[in-house]
Amino acid sequence: MAAVPAQEINTRDHLITITVNEKPVRIDGPQATGLKIKQAAIDAGVQIELSFLLSEELPNHHTRIVGDTDEVRLNKHSRFTAVADDDNS
Repeated sequence: MAAVPAQEINTRDHLITITVNEKPVRIDGPQATGLKIKQAAIDAGVQIELSFLLSEELPNHHTRIVGDTDEVRLNKHSRFTAVADDDNS
């Protein structure tokens, strides 16, 4: 029997559906880095790139920037927006 890496064992049964740019994205949880969130979104067909700026939508219309190495706790209500880093709006 082949050994399974510990990380795979711990995350295999923790798939969570989050929202990125109003689209559903399935991702291993309960925590993920900003880079992992963007990669999962790309894999799910969301039209973003890894270089995009990711922000988490918080209650009361607040947002928080999520860097590529920042860890975020995820749940089914987690919502994110990814925009091109050169967006000056």
